[in-house]
Amino acid sequence: MLRISNLSKKFGTKSAVDNVSLDVMRGQFIGVIGRSGAGKSTLLRMINRLAEPSSGSIVWDGTDVTRLKGRELNEWRRRSAMIFQQFNLVGRLDVLNNVLVGRIASTPTWRSMLRLWGDDNRTIALAALAQFDMAGYAAQRAEELSGGQQQRVAICRALLQEPDLILADEPVASLDPRNTKLVMDALLRINKHFGITVLCNLHSLDLARTYCDRLVGLSHGKLVFDDVPEALTDSIARELYGIESDDVLAKQPSTPISDFVPAAAVA
Repeated sequence: MLRISNLSKKFGTKSAVDNVSLDVMRGQFIGVIGRSGAGKSTLLRMINRLAEPSSGSIVWDGTDVTRLKGRELNEWRRRSAMIFQQFNLVGRLDVLNNVLVGRIASTPTWRSMLRLWGDDNRTIALAALAQFDMAGYAAQRAEELSGGQQQRVAICRALLQEPDLILADEPVASLDPRNTKLVMDALLRINKHFGITVLCNLHSLDLARTYCDRLVGLSHGKLVFDDVPEALTDSIARELYGIESDDVLAKQPSTPISDFVPAAAVA
């Protein structure tokens, strides 16, 4: 279980996250919602320790994450894989080598620098790509892929870290509706098929209601909503989002996958 207690992050006098406490059970798919600047990205970055908390604690299965340093911190970052809005792939490298970056923590540094990943790791990477209909692009440069394809490659890379937790920071913000569905389906498959806990920042409430087991709402850095998606009425959403409510309440086609079978690749 992930237990966040009285977590805060200040930038000068401004509180990006303000005294947030939250328990996350293994295997949940949690949507983190709120207007722009609510503190969603900062919260996820603190969980991964890409941002240092100003106060409070983050505990995973009895281990105080906020106290980790050196090798133990690197191991935590492997276990809590980040997926970013802008994919963070190396465009000039082929898809397979981008995915294999997820094995850095379990590969000697000199081997990873020379891209000597080994046959076992290559087999695992190709299997991950195949699960999301991307194996046929293994030899293609990442920069030649569509946005949705690049994000699925980033998800495969995260999966190769063998994480306990995936932190997805607005993973579909720059994608069209068809690729949005493909990426959200991929995250849902990871959650349901592998039992990996997912915390996903989302702007669209339609997506959040469709894919998530639980919604956590932030406003001005404070936790103001924590319940099942059905409990988030339009009136509560309008209070949470204010002037952005008309945008986030707009409907999108987002029917989740059936039986968690990967959707067909979209060029």
